[in-house]
Amino acid sequence: MKPAVFSHFFIPALAFAALFPLSGCRQSTPAAPQAAATTTPSLSQMALLGRDIFFDTSLSASGRQACSSCHDPQHAYGPPDGLAVQPGGKDLKTFGFRAVPSLEYVLNRTPIWTKEHPASRTEQLTERENAPVGGFDWDGRFNSLHDQAAFPLLERSEMANANAADIAHKLQRSGYSQAFEKACGAGIFDKPDAAFDCMRRALERFLLEDPSFHPFTSKYDAYLDHKATLSAQEEHGLKLFNDPDGGNCAGCHLSSPGADGSHPLFTDYQFEAIGVPRNMEIAANHGNSFYDLGLCGPLRDDHRDVKTFCGMFKTPTLRNTALRGVYFHNGRFHSLRDALRWYVERDSNPAAWYPNGESYNDLPPELRSNVDHINVPFAPREDKKPVWSSQDIDDVIAFLNTLNDGYVTSK
Repeated sequence: MKPAVFSHFFIPALAFAALFPLSGCRQSTPAAPQAAATTTPSLSQMALLGRDIFFDTSLSASGRQACSSCHDPQHAYGPPDGLAVQPGGKDLKTFGFRAVPSLEYVLNRTPIWTKEHPASRTEQLTERENAPVGGFDWDGRFNSLHDQAAFPLLERSEMANANAADIAHKLQRSGYSQAFEKACGAGIFDKPDAAFDCMRRALERFLLEDPSFHPFTSKYDAYLDHKATLSAQEEHGLKLFNDPDGGNCAGCHLSSPGADGSHPLFTDYQFEAIGVPRNMEIAANHGNSFYDLGLCGPLRDDHRDVKTFCGMFKTPTLRNTALRGVYFHNGRFHSLRDALRWYVERDSNPAAWYPNGESYNDLPPELRSNVDHINVPFAPREDKKPVWSSQDIDDVIAFLNTLNDGYVTSK
């Protein structure tokens, strides 16, 4: 199954759901984590430059917005608040239409499209090898992190720079301009496109090299290393999470170590349409003409004609998901409990989540058949009851809290 239910991660997530963009920001920016001084001496020259860039508010049109303003290191490199979408633009009053994902656990991974596009939605759901996978951002449209970095820097609803020359001029005036020239070459500021490209490569190296983006310090990591024991509630939550006939979360949010013993990232990087309710907190959704179709656009246009992909978004990592204040690609839910309740009640109690009985209302009617109603927990049950009780949801939340980094093992 592919329940891409929890945001942003950039990421990821990669982005990793990393996998994801340097999206809109708030008015102030946090400083680099205090621990950075002790964890980054081994960073390359390019990664150190990327760190300076990541926390620099002067690189935005408003002068008050940095990458870290939304991808806050104190919030697992995700949004610092529960806003569905973050403000940006020249006056910080412009909004996009997607939630900010986390930049933790990012991978430099390109999209893979195996075999031919499925002829039908059923074929796609039953033959997972045909499903699109990889890339960065909610729609996977970027093939690398440095490609991804270009979007928020130039997007009018985010950092809102006019062009590469505008950014190069700001870099030349920065306090790290000499370090930039040293890393990117003498006279680099006379070549705006080259300066812009070097800046993006520096951001990429920072995300890939700095250990704060992939700490693997959760209780679950300690549990896998036999250095911690899960409580009875956490154990039961893990069982529910993994149960292919229950929550089936691990069908997409992979929870088992890799063949080489590597710890799981809780995403398979694939895409799925799960029918998240329309979020009326987003201004673009106030009319009936706009739909965010993920792989089909509006930001991505190379798969616009593959109608079976419409409404599909990438599965984010669930690491640190319990720390978020906003969930799913459109930020529809602001608590983990509500996200999980919707996940198991989507079709058993649709009136609780969709107005006027209009299920999957964030897709145009002709595309709603794309929504997964075959895989557990979305497959119909004879008793028409959700697969989890309220207590089960409590237990799954307890387990998901073991994915928060920063756990200290007892000596």
